[in-house]
Amino acid sequence: MTTPEDITALRDRALADVAGAGTLAALEEARVAHTGRKSGLTEILSGIGKLPPELRGPMGKSANEARRAVEAALTARKEELEGEELGRKLLEDRTDITLPGDGRPAGALHLLTQVRLEVEEIFLALGYRIADGPEIEDEYHNFTALNVPQGHPARSSSDTFYVAGHPHAALRPQTSPVQVRVMETQEPPVYVIAPGAVYRRDDVDATHSPMFHQLEGLAVDEGLSLAHLKGTLVHVARELLGDGIEYVLRPHFFPFTEPSVELYVRWTDRHGRPQWLELLGAGMVDPEVFGFVGYDPERWTGFAFGMGLDRIAMVRHGLPDLRLLFESDLRFLEQFS
Repeated sequence: MTTPEDITALRDRALADVAGAGTLAALEEARVAHTGRKSGLTEILSGIGKLPPELRGPMGKSANEARRAVEAALTARKEELEGEELGRKLLEDRTDITLPGDGRPAGALHLLTQVRLEVEEIFLALGYRIADGPEIEDEYHNFTALNVPQGHPARSSSDTFYVAGHPHAALRPQTSPVQVRVMETQEPPVYVIAPGAVYRRDDVDATHSPMFHQLEGLAVDEGLSLAHLKGTLVHVARELLGDGIEYVLRPHFFPFTEPSVELYVRWTDRHGRPQWLELLGAGMVDPEVFGFVGYDPERWTGFAFGMGLDRIAMVRHGLPDLRLLFESDLRFLEQFS
């Protein structure tokens, strides 16, 4: 019959084997030998129920205390061995973690993004908010609601990219549809800008591209006049291009504004010749446009404008060709990072 002294002997032997284990593999062998299913302590615990009642309590207590002591020793020794193994690996690994790593070049915003964010900040300071809309638009928002008549060249497939199989859907040729959508959902007063990519069949020279970027704006309020429009445009141009910028406003025609103007600024082309470059088109919102969105033209007046962000970048940085902005040539782009 097993006695308490036998349990103590098993415990002491187990503790000695655990303490003497020099590797994790040896420790695992000691664990199996002294706490596994076929170990002496496990057999004693499984046979407690067969002992006389007066021995079950003392023997069970002794066996459980011995098992807990062995398990605690196993846990402690495992932590010690893992720490020693980690220490050996760190000593063997000669990598100096204090040395700087292989650097990766930092990214930067594209020049067009830089320009867009700056223009947005100027208009946000004036009290405008930013609006957005789909780049694939229906014919109504692209043309009809902007008072563009049937037969106008802008509606033709030679000017506008239509979606194959959807004759009334096209890539927006300007962000003006965003203005229409804002007016459809908001009562005046309205002060919004709509930046984004636009698409036209136009790549005839260094100042045009089939895809380019616009920032259009709309202000609708009581008492707005052409003087407010001119003051806004000149303020923005000077903020972007400096107080000394040469500019001129010329009369023009747009179906959705009346009267209409264009703002030209001085720009030097690739041959070093000074040129007048159209920076934006603008005008007072035609009352017909207000009719499409349910605004009362007898009460409300407004002005709208659309500026080319790509051309602003050209003038500001002296770029000879707008198409450089879209070629992804890092030699060019890194100059503005």
